[in-house]
Amino acid sequence: MQALLSQPTKAILFDMDGTMIDSMPHHTSTWLDFAQKHGVSMDIDELMRRTTGRTGLECVRLILDQPDMDEAHAWALVHEKEQLYRDIFGPIFQEVKGFTAFYAATRARGLKVAVGTAGDIHNVEFALGHLQMNPPPDAIARGDEGLSGKPTPAIFLAAAQRVGIAPEHCIVFEDAPFGIEAARRAGMRAVAICTSNTPEELAGPHVIATVHNYEELLQSNFLETLHVP
Repeated sequence: MQALLSQPTKAILFDMDGTMIDSMPHHTSTWLDFAQKHGVSMDIDELMRRTTGRTGLECVRLILDQPDMDEAHAWALVHEKEQLYRDIFGPIFQEVKGFTAFYAATRARGLKVAVGTAGDIHNVEFALGHLQMNPPPDAIARGDEGLSGKPTPAIFLAAAQRVGIAPEHCIVFEDAPFGIEAARRAGMRAVAICTSNTPEELAGPHVIATVHNYEELLQSNFLETLHVP
């Protein structure tokens, strides 16, 4: 673990839903509503296990069991579901506890910051509009750019490339097993944010910290333990 902490850190890559913002219960409920509307019965735990970290396109095709669904039609269904999510979550929007303060601390340390999310541009703009991150992230990689969803490493690798930092110098912050696995495949270290899953579900040899929120990281002086060149 000490070797992982002493490895130079130059960039922080944040997943968005469940990691930056406390949105996963609302994604869960609206995916369930979507599935029921389209005649699909699915257990909540099974639904989230199969969809969290995947792009909207992948989720729709998976839930409706139509892997070859026309892309334009699939994205229209995604937008239907995501608009419902934003309508519900917008009035009660909240960040994962301590995120804004932790984000400011990462910028103060001189670290590059990127967002690597399976979400689409509308959900990204929705989240960033509420968070008012200042300065904004240096780069964003999204699931509607043709990148494959997690657990493939494509989104995190694109985010790292866009900030010009090698994968081994990046730390991914994630709340989902697919995201933790995507970080491992990308050759990146990870911090597990346990808003939706247990520490056991987010374990891995590359996981350097496991917390419930960013206040815990701030209280433990996590950033100060990193080797930031």
